[in-house]
Amino acid sequence: MHELDDADLDLVAALQLAPRAPLNVVGDVLGSSASTVGRRMQRLQQRRLLRVISTVHWSLIMTGNPYLVWLNCRPEQTAAVAAAVRRVPEAQSILITAGDADVFCTLYPLPGTDVRRLLTETLPGIPGIESLRSHLVLRTERQAVAWHLDRLTGEQAAALREHVDTAAPAEVLGPLNDAEFGTLRLLFDDGRISAAQVARELDVSRSTAYRLIQSLLESGAARPRVEIEPAVLGFPITALCTLAVQPQHVPAALTALGRHRSGRLTVMATGPASILHHGTFRDEEDLARFVTEDIGALPGVTGCTTSTALGVLRRQWIDREDDVLLGPRGHDILARGRPR
Repeated sequence: MHELDDADLDLVAALQLAPRAPLNVVGDVLGSSASTVGRRMQRLQQRRLLRVISTVHWSLIMTGNPYLVWLNCRPEQTAAVAAAVRRVPEAQSILITAGDADVFCTLYPLPGTDVRRLLTETLPGIPGIESLRSHLVLRTERQAVAWHLDRLTGEQAAALREHVDTAAPAEVLGPLNDAEFGTLRLLFDDGRISAAQVARELDVSRSTAYRLIQSLLESGAARPRVEIEPAVLGFPITALCTLAVQPQHVPAALTALGRHRSGRLTVMATGPASILHHGTFRDEEDLARFVTEDIGALPGVTGCTTSTALGVLRRQWIDREDDVLLGPRGHDILARGRPR
């Protein structure tokens, strides 16, 4: 029902590398026309399979590092618990899982969030929750924006990368003025928004809108990305691998896993397992090879636990329907003000 043909997959791969590349450039790289590429993109968007959004620099939306939260539910209460977690604005992603827990979510402390109350009262107070484990993210090695299909030739990839800002973002960004923040809100929902559209929305000149967009992109305040479920692209298995690693080996293991093609999120966190690797895989054998060969080759690993996703309810605050269809954002997180 949601399968894509080769031309669709090539288009997704191109947009993953260069989300804001002009359609004529994408068409030239793929041996097609701008109009054909535009129609394909529009069709994928209308089918609610693809959206180009932007990841916002953490320092502009968070007051602290994220938390990884695992919830165990009472029998037959998992769906109700997951639905209740959807109402929590801080819940950036939500998965129903098979393994040591029934629900996994990532929580981002937004401006005004009382983290202690959230983790000790709000979440535990949801009816149906039996137990909760939360671990603070200490270091992030890889994010989902780095995950992409490996379908294009080196020449095609090089041509697309000419249309990507390659400057490394700063660790922490300074405060944005009102015009910059307004532009950021627009890029958050539409990573391909044009200067003309921003000019109309903010009532500024087109040249000013262009400068605002470029400033946010070059600083790393907004990082355009393709939002699409890996299952649609031939990667139906989502796995959460937690690794216990001897402290002296954590940096090397984190770097190695951060470079792995499967990774959507690789972090160092508190708790008994020092590393979480959230990856996507083509089938069970693909996951098995990753665990036995890739993780197995890492020095200092003393334990590994793997859970798999039974359902995807939210990623990047965008709710899912039937696990793959992109719904609305669960919450307007940029409406809550900016960290100071």
